[in-house]
Amino acid sequence: MQEALGVIETLGLATAIEAADAAVKAANVRLADYLIAGGGKANIIFRGDVAAVKASVEAGVASASRIGQVLSQTVIPRPSEKLMPVFSEIQPKENKA
Repeated sequence: MQEALGVIETLGLATAIEAADAAVKAANVRLADYLIAGGGKANIIFRGDVAAVKASVEAGVASASRIGQVLSQTVIPRPSEKLMPVFSEIQPKENKA
């Protein structure tokens, strides 16, 4: 079964961490990756079934919006086969502590 892909883009790392925390607590999703871009932008990427990813993105956006700025969000229920090779390589980050 192909997994949905969810992305939340924030302004600031603390806002992204807030979004990620709320999102993984709200539904059965995996935090697949995060990207820190220039200008203070941060992207959090989730994987899971469609309903779980939708619920997690909604929860993450709501929570992050209380402390900072959410720039964009998206849920791709059935990513194209051509897109998936890029995201199939995403593995959860290891704890460096």
